[in-house]
Amino acid sequence: MLSEEEILFMIQEDEWMMDTLQTVRTMKLEDWWICAGFVRSKIWDVMHQYEKRTPLPDIDVIYFDQQHADEKTDRALEAKLHTLKPDLPWSVKNQARMHTRNQTPPYKSSVDAMSKFPETATALGVTLTTHGKLILAAPHGINDAVTLQVKPTPCFQEDPKRKEIYRNRVTKKNWKKAWPKISVYSI
Repeated sequence: MLSEEEILFMIQEDEWMMDTLQTVRTMKLEDWWICAGFVRSKIWDVMHQYEKRTPLPDIDVIYFDQQHADEKTDRALEAKLHTLKPDLPWSVKNQARMHTRNQTPPYKSSVDAMSKFPETATALGVTLTTHGKLILAAPHGINDAVTLQVKPTPCFQEDPKRKEIYRNRVTKKNWKKAWPKISVYSI
């Protein structure tokens, strides 16, 4: 089973991932992370012993900036990232406003927002400090990701509407097709 240190080492040794992190770091965003599939897919690819990276539908960049919480800012940041790395499927979202879309109390930080993602295995993020240190955020721990389990976060287990979102999401994502060893928990 992989440890947090091993996950960070795998990312550090992945030239493409480090280049992607360095690109986002140049944006100088507040409390920024690349999260969700960027980290989870790396773990699952390694756990499945894949030689090639499973393609990502998007690269989820989150940040937390209450001063610039409008969607226009996110689109401008995406456009800038597309000019830096046009071949990457950027998705940028300021978590200072996402609680309204998700109908939850306001988030306190990007990591707090991550804790409200639908699945524990997806509630992962990585950032690169100005000094080049990688930091992993895993508000629900890494156990589910490294044991190939897809489970709802408490936020999605507690609310009937979010339970339905979780069920629809895991059906739509169909992760077992790409990673047959995973277990998907139903609620």
